[in-house]
This record gives sequence, structure tokens and C-alpha cells, in this order.
Amino acid sequence: MGVEEFTVAVPGGALAALRWPALEAGAPTVVALHGITANALAWGAVARELAGRVTLVAPDLRGRARSAVLPGPYGLARHAEDAALLLGAMAEGPVLLAGHSMGAWVAALTAVRHPALVSRLLLVDGGVSFPLPPGAGSDQALAAVLGPALDRLSMTFPDFAGYLDFWQRHPAWPSLDRSTVLPYLERDLAGSAPRLRSACVRAAVEADGAEVLLDQEAAAAVHRLPCPAELLWAERGLQDEPRGLYDEARLAGVQPAHRQVPDTNHYSVLMGAAGARSVAEHLLAAAGAG
Repeated sequence: MGVEEFTVAVPGGALAALRWPALEAGAPTVVALHGITANALAWGAVARELAGRVTLVAPDLRGRARSAVLPGPYGLARHAEDAALLLGAMAEGPVLLAGHSMGAWVAALTAVRHPALVSRLLLVDGGVSFPLPPGAGSDQALAAVLGPALDRLSMTFPDFAGYLDFWQRHPAWPSLDRSTVLPYLERDLAGSAPRLRSACVRAAVEADGAEVLLDQEAAAAVHRLPCPAELLWAERGLQDEPRGLYDEARLAGVQPAHRQVPDTNHYSVLMGAAGARSVAEHLLAAAGAG
């Protein structure tokens, strides 16, 4: 059964989402939130590994892909409220909520603000804040962390091949699953040739990024969770650097159980074959699906 598109009413319009239905009636539902410059198809490799054993639902967050037309204000609290409306619209009771990168902060904040809607959390390489380098402002830190992912928001491309060429120069590219990353990249393009551009709204990325780095409510959410949670963290960073976002020192004292996914970077922990398999196995275990 293929992926389905649907929308949910939210302030300012309709939030776009994808649904990979379960093969059997009564299977659990998992809702998954993507990262700061991503879209719903970031979860495509995980959906393949889940193989219909659960229903997987993933929205395009406000300001991205098919939800790019939704207006601001942006910010993690707005995404959490949008996510709560999506969860409520499914009318299935509390569900397992997952989030990657920025989506992990949004997932944690959603659980804290709407505990009746969330049964468990799986955070993937995100959700736990850490101090900025001394003297670094949010703009500099955001640019340093996101790098080419932020640069592309100001770029145009003559066609999909040009956009693909841009991504093939990214250090994380060799570790990504080609069969699922190509549709993901296509979903990220807007406009018309020869001036195609990313569908991410730069103002949304900047507003959300500043809050990931600085917002106290979002930073505190992972320490106030009302439900069981687990954090999976990548061994390497966004640019495939040897040091990832997390290590045992940065995670010391963090409440959710946490474990490293070996030989993954920030992207491949979700969109690489081995990373997607690990995330899917943890989702199935948390959802009680075999």
C-alpha cells in the first residue's frame, strides 16, 4: 500500500501530512516530526523498514514543503500546537511520537504541553540542548551547525539535476539511502525551472533555529517529560564530523534512556539504511508491534 497525502486544519490554513498505512487493521500509529530544513519524506527510509507493521504519519511542518504556505509566527511552540492538532484529528487516543533533530525538540514540547495525546517518545539526534560556544550569537551558531543546509535556502537551481548535484557534494551524502532520499529532495523543491528553490521558508528556519538554541521552554521539555522516552544519537555530526551533536558527557544526567547508533551521522541516522533500520526497530519495540 502506498503513501497517502492528507491535510489537517491549523491556524492559518492546512498542515500537509503523509500517511503510510499499516497492513493490518488495529495496528499502532506512530507520528514522526522532521528536522529544521527537512520535510515529511525524511521518514521515507524508516517507513520502508517499518514495512506496514504500524501506521506512520509524518507532517510537513509549518514553513516547509507542502506546508510552506502556512503563515508565521513560527517557532517550536507553534509547531507543538500544530502537532497537537494533528494528533487530536486522528482521534485514536495517545500515540507514540517521534522526532528527528528539531523535530525532537518539538516532540518533547508537544508531550509536555499535551500529555494526554502522547504515550511515548522516541527522540532521534535532538531534543537535548547544550550551551553555545562562548561569544557565539544565535545567527553564527545556526550557520555553523546547519552549514550548506542553510545556504541552499538562498540559492536557485536550473533543474532537479542541479539540486541533486548540490546535495551530492554534501559530506553526509554517501551514507544516505538513494531510493528514499531522491523523493525527499523532490518534495523540497518549489518554483519553476530554471529558478527552482528550496520550499523551506527561510524566516521559519531562522525563527525555529534560534529557539532550538535559546528557548528555555523547549530546552526544559526533555527534563519534564510526562511519558516514557528514549533518545537515539548519531556517532558523527551534520557534516559527518567525527564528533556528533551528542556524547556521553553532554547526555550525563539526561532523564530519557539514550544510546548511540554506531557509524551514523546526523542525516544517516534517519535517512541511511542502517540508521533507518535502527530507528524502525526502536519504534516497533516502543509501539509494541512485531
